[in-house]
Amino acid sequence: MLTQLIKESALAALQHFYHDETFTIDSVNVNETKAEFKGDYTIVLFPFIKMLRCKPDELGQRLGGYLIQNNSQLFTEFQIVSGFLNLRVSDQFFTSLLQQNWHNADYGTTKSTAKKIMVEYSSPNTNKPLHFGHLRNIFLGYALGNILKQNGNDVVKANLINDRGIHICKSMVAWQRYANGATPQSTDIKGDHLVGDYYVKFNDVYKAEIAALLVQGMDEKQAEKEASIMQEAQQMLRQWEAGDPAVYNLWQTMNAWVYEGFAVTYKKLGVDFDKMYYESNTYLLGKSIVEKGLEKGVLFRKEDNSVWIDLTDEGLDQKLLLRGDGTSVYITQDIGTAVLKYNDFNLDQSVYVIADEQNYHMQVLQLILKKMGEPCAAGIYHLSYGMVELPTGRMKSREGTVVDADDMIAEMLRMAQEQTEQTGKADGFSAEELNQLYTTIGMGALKFYLLRVDPKKKMIFDPKESIDLHGFTATFIQYAHARICSILRKEQLSVMPAINTFEGLTLNEKLTKAEKDILMALEQYPNIIETTATEMNPSVLCNYSFQLAQLFNTFYDQHSISKAENEEKKQLRLMMIVMVAQTLRHGMKLLGIDLPEKM
Repeated sequence: MLTQLIKESALAALQHFYHDETFTIDSVNVNETKAEFKGDYTIVLFPFIKMLRCKPDELGQRLGGYLIQNNSQLFTEFQIVSGFLNLRVSDQFFTSLLQQNWHNADYGTTKSTAKKIMVEYSSPNTNKPLHFGHLRNIFLGYALGNILKQNGNDVVKANLINDRGIHICKSMVAWQRYANGATPQSTDIKGDHLVGDYYVKFNDVYKAEIAALLVQGMDEKQAEKEASIMQEAQQMLRQWEAGDPAVYNLWQTMNAWVYEGFAVTYKKLGVDFDKMYYESNTYLLGKSIVEKGLEKGVLFRKEDNSVWIDLTDEGLDQKLLLRGDGTSVYITQDIGTAVLKYNDFNLDQSVYVIADEQNYHMQVLQLILKKMGEPCAAGIYHLSYGMVELPTGRMKSREGTVVDADDMIAEMLRMAQEQTEQTGKADGFSAEELNQLYTTIGMGALKFYLLRVDPKKKMIFDPKESIDLHGFTATFIQYAHARICSILRKEQLSVMPAINTFEGLTLNEKLTKAEKDILMALEQYPNIIETTATEMNPSVLCNYSFQLAQLFNTFYDQHSISKAENEEKKQLRLMMIVMVAQTLRHGMKLLGIDLPEKM
């Protein structure tokens, strides 16, 4: 990578002039040169001024002269501006990069690290359909899995299905009371939606029963406990854990409806998983680990028979691990799952893609596992992300105010169709091609908008803004790619021309600023992939892809390809836009986004 090469060259220069001092590669700070100054990359001199007791200009002259003299094929000139050494990189460096990589489908790939990483994402509950709030989680996890794999890691993409617990029993009780045997087939309602309807129904009835008890003079906390529908749900949970056949059969039936619905939605979203875990298979392991914790004295039991851990020495509080009646809580099964995942794959790292509302929960989980001496504790990493809201505000599934993922997908496809038709760009496509185009544009807009923001930040999703052809959107990038494909078709070249297309070509033409800007950006792509993986932040790749598309548009607005100054310049530009298209496709595919050849 060029920045690393510049750092190494600067380090050699420093060591040449100042033998008695110790320098490290990390002490050399290299940035892109600001637009108002001459040069491509800048070495910051200030960290060395005090150490070497010399003036900035003196140090700059020494280093600049040495770099030009000893790296003439890399550097062509330098300029010193107020403690900064600006370097111009030779055009030949970038044209050589282009010749070596314009047709390299693996450009951006790093060598294997042999590091085993699991990325767990989605993790839905089987009492409701996937909703819009799940989408940022799903897209982050899927993209991160791809990017970590691209960065040389052995990655397992996992999904933990929350298929048991009181929330599942709520849907089951409401279905028993009010469904009259309704099924997805008899109602023509998608299975996950049908079950979700009864989760909402439970809460409506629960509120009504509490209100009735309050009128009778009962206080609110007591009313919440005494409401008959809640007592039924709690009893059902106890029966489920005891293996009651009737309850277990109903649970299996309703979960099966939900899984069929999930599969349809995941396919629409274009995501997949390598491994599925189910809490119903892990909670017993969690309970056995809790029992071991009691034996070790790490945990303690209260008078009501409930089991707890005391984390007050760590600045936290006491945490419930088992209820008094012996039923498990969320963290019990999370303990079991964490150990099971580690044992299944001998993981170096286990990444949990979970909203920042669960920061405390994840902190406690890791502490408990650490105190119990479980080796999986060290590798736990919580990718904490901010919640997503719509312009209308926050969504709540128990109140039935959520936007289902299926409905959001349908809306994005509708908007893609509407925009394509309004701009007059639907001509020349078959009906099948148009449907595929609407999916590509609509899903690309949805994914990119949710990935373009740093995961740590909360965000508001604006559907209309997400699909703006001229905004910071996938649609903008898709259109730039389609423009490149159109140019190549006019030149009778495919999107990926044969390797011998430019065979024997020598590129000695001086680069224009727009050309060099593109080549500088292309050179940075492997580093972008590495940074995205290291920071676990797909927005880095989003920003890069958008900027590369912008650079192409600027270049194409300023320069002709078909009417280039000479044949060599024309071929250089064709190679360049092929590599731009290839890099955009490569990066966007990692994000789970397709780029059309026509739009």
